[in-house]
Amino acid sequence: MPKFLIEREIGGAGNMSQHQLQAVSEKSCSVLRNLGPEIQWIQS
Repeated sequence: MPKFLIEREIGGAGNMSQHQLQAVSEKSCSVLRNLGPEIQWIQS
């Protein structure tokens, strides 16, 4: 199965609370699920 690297910059991520970082992570997972069920997040 092919592997791809997705990079993105999140301005101010170092100053985000744990709750905000969790929300960003959940949004990323949601986007991947909508792209297709065969797409998996392997590493962060």
